[in-house]
Amino acid sequence: MTRYKAIISYDGTLFSGFQRQSHARTVQEEIEKTLQRLSSGQKIQIHGAGRTDAGVHAYGQVIHFDLPQERDLEKLRFAMDTQTPDDIAVVQLAIVSEDFHCRYQKHSKTYEFLVDTGRSKNPMMRHYATHYPYLLDVQKMQDAVRDLIGTHDFTGFTAAGTSVKNKVRTITEATLIRDEKTGFLIFTFSGNGFLYKQVRNMVGTLLKIGNGRMPVDQIKLILASKNRQLAGPTPAGNGLYLKEIRYEE
Repeated sequence: MTRYKAIISYDGTLFSGFQRQSHARTVQEEIEKTLQRLSSGQKIQIHGAGRTDAGVHAYGQVIHFDLPQERDLEKLRFAMDTQTPDDIAVVQLAIVSEDFHCRYQKHSKTYEFLVDTGRSKNPMMRHYATHYPYLLDVQKMQDAVRDLIGTHDFTGFTAAGTSVKNKVRTITEATLIRDEKTGFLIFTFSGNGFLYKQVRNMVGTLLKIGNGRMPVDQIKLILASKNRQLAGPTPAGNGLYLKEIRYEE
């Protein structure tokens, strides 16, 4: 068997997430159906580096899969790219060692979150940016977002009922800028892993701080108390993008 690593991007609007589900359309299912057609009906399982939720997008999701023989990389990439639905793109393809696993190999992830702060929403971006039409003090959010950098227990920012026991993660980058062309806010977070809905909950808290409904030091309080009730609400997933996954050599 030959193991392939692929970088894919997708528009998450019409997907119920990345991971295969029994009665919903998913990214994994669509790619596996394409690979089955390209493999003369043989079932091929793909593995993803992360599981994005319904409506969440990706520029740089990583998957891997095994095929019985080695194929021309560009021909295979082109076939996958053109035969998957239009809301999935296969950007890069490479052959990797048989012990490579896109989820368990040591790596870091970068997420972006876009917020439309217009008083009236941009209807063309309704699936690609979360609308928040309230006054915001961007400087306060920029001050607060820095408190997320470092190694912390992020229990206070994860969804209730998560089965993950170890909630300690390291965030190496946490920034906020306003895009001059669109006026949208762009949150960027990089780290060695993120808990279920962690990024969305961090953004929801920062928006509350910017709106003056939480103090600037609220992030520190949530990290110290590990209390989800002290954090902000979970924004919709339409503004979230899995931007990049970097593997250590």
